[in-house]
Amino acid sequence: HADATFNRASLGRYEMGSTFKAFTLAMALDSGVVTLRDEFDATEPLHVANTTIHDFHAQSRWLSVPEIFVHSSNIGAARIALAVGGPQQKKFLGRIGLLDAISFDLPEISKPGYPETWRKINTATISYGHGISVSPIHLAASVAALVNGGIWCPPTLVRHKEGLIKGRRVITEATSLSMRQLFRLAVTHGTGGLAAVEGYLVGGKTGTANKVNVGKKGYDSSRVISSFVGVFPMSEPKYLILVLLDEPKGKHSAVSQNTGGWVAAPVVGNVIRRIGPMEGIAPMLDPILDASAPGTVVELDGDEIRLAAH
Repeated sequence: HADATFNRASLGRYEMGSTFKAFTLAMALDSGVVTLRDEFDATEPLHVANTTIHDFHAQSRWLSVPEIFVHSSNIGAARIALAVGGPQQKKFLGRIGLLDAISFDLPEISKPGYPETWRKINTATISYGHGISVSPIHLAASVAALVNGGIWCPPTLVRHKEGLIKGRRVITEATSLSMRQLFRLAVTHGTGGLAAVEGYLVGGKTGTANKVNVGKKGYDSSRVISSFVGVFPMSEPKYLILVLLDEPKGKHSAVSQNTGGWVAAPVVGNVIRRIGPMEGIAPMLDPILDASAPGTVVELDGDEIRLAAH
């Protein structure tokens, strides 16, 4: 059967949903347009062109940049992207490898899909992973660059000696450190909680995207792509795991349980529980939120996330 031999990892192309918020925040922080201390209005839905943008986990208040990531706010991400601007967004996504086919060991590689004309509404929806489609390999390689110190490296199936694969800098080390803190917070206090594994400092981001209606306009709210991209240990990232589920059913309850946080994050947690001990990674305390450069530590103040005054 053709479907059984289709390489979803490198040839499949999917709208990834909220995992793209990581690129939106990295872009904004790296450009200097936005800082971790800034707040954006998420008190009510945002209207852009003929589209109304809602939050799945609505907080209905102004949110700090870390809160936008932790609560996975579509409204906040869209406002951040609009503050940076469409041309800069397109330039950043190209720089971080999300607009072109990438060099890979297999011939089965897809080219990302995105709008020819990058309008204001595209800037808004792409900020949270709608209106752009990429392969899982694309997503994994670009997320790796966010947490490894800011270097994008071409993905490969071959083990190379350290230093042999040449990459390119796409964000600063300071931005990468901020992203590691945000990824960690998304697991400890956000939508990725079911990926947590005690002692392994898991960080990551959930993603849930409605599937496009085939042959029709718009999206099908009953069918989703749910994902979780996890990295560990966040103190010194070494492993990245991406789990993507096509049309998961989840459990039937009052709360929708087919989202990335419910169905994909636990899988990543289970994988880490198995491979952590196999790789000889000793459980550790959590230094990434306890010590850092002055003024960059993210702390919790009740339900609100703020920056510590160091």
